[in-house]
Amino acid sequence: MSLKKQYLKSKPVCKVTFRLNAEEAQNAGTASLVGDFTDWEANSLPMKKLKNGDFTLTVDLEKDHDYQFRYLLDDEKWENDWQADGYIPSSVSFDDNSLVSV
Repeated sequence: MSLKKQYLKSKPVCKVTFRLNAEEAQNAGTASLVGDFTDWEANSLPMKKLKNGDFTLTVDLEKDHDYQFRYLLDDEKWENDWQADGYIPSSVSFDDNSLVSV
């Protein structure tokens, strides 16, 4: 798992690439990026599965904010990004949510 950030000079936006490697995806057939920037809608940001089994997705996020997110594998298993910028307790479960700061 990794996060790659590219800040745009022309507007207050950061292009964040989320990557979930095949091992961490646990042979999942599908993965979605879910977070407060999607109002926690489960399938609003499906990730692209690469030939090597990794999943990736790039989204534009407004600068100067912290965003909570998790990965949803095969519409049933939640996974954190263990290389996230931080973690915050979830308000709906005993799990932590991953945090990306841009």
